[in-house]
Amino acid sequence: MSDQSIIIRKATEKDLPAIYGLVKELAIYEKEPEAVTATLDDYYQNFSDQVFQSIVAEMNEEVVGMMLYFTAYSTWKGKMIYLDDFVINEQFRKKGIGQKLYNEFLKIAKSEGAKLVKWQVLDWNKPAINFYKKNNATIEDGWFNVKLYF
Repeated sequence: MSDQSIIIRKATEKDLPAIYGLVKELAIYEKEPEAVTATLDDYYQNFSDQVFQSIVAEMNEEVVGMMLYFTAYSTWKGKMIYLDDFVINEQFRKKGIGQKLYNEFLKIAKSEGAKLVKWQVLDWNKPAINFYKKNNATIEDGWFNVKLYF
């Protein structure tokens, strides 16, 4: 696979079905396929309302990976970008696509004036943990996830 065959770009509305499919693939990988309750229609509406943004990795006009993120605020640091999902289609993993997406995401966050990017990783997801450590990310201990569903 040559470098020229991978295109990293901002997502458009036409990418939403592929993004949604990758989210469902990630949910299966994370052993929670039933947890995806947002619909593709929700994605269309929320993307239109600029609730989230995404960048995609495209090969041969097919979306093979994506990062979905949104702007948030850290009372300690200031403007923050929260990375909600980062997934590469399973058959395209270990080809450098994730690194290209990650680098572009950090470039975008810096260009938008973010002081911090933040995300979660499952404690058993060793490939992801190793990737983040290789990229000098801080993996914190001592914090619990807190959620309230409506």
